[in-house]
Amino acid sequence: MGSCCTPDNSCSTTAETTTVAIAESTATVYAVSGMTCGHCRTAITTSVSALDGVISVDVDVTAGLVTVTTGGEPDDAAIAAAVDDAGYELTGRV
Repeated sequence: MGSCCTPDNSCSTTAETTTVAIAESTATVYAVSGMTCGHCRTAITTSVSALDGVISVDVDVTAGLVTVTTGGEPDDAAIAAAVDDAGYELTGRV
């Protein structure tokens, strides 16, 4: 049995026929190694948020995941470079 929840966390039993208008934004989850604390979260959030096209950054230190919401397709190379500049390693998309 499938989930009735849509990507924006609203529940609908007609998700397959409902179009959610989120102005061309894309959420991409990346695996990042080396994060251990709140400082890590702040460093990555600051570095990745500075990139053009980035709408929001959500860092889950415990899981080692960074969710980047961008206007359109993300620039993986730029995001990887920003994570590297912050002192961590982006190991790929999840």
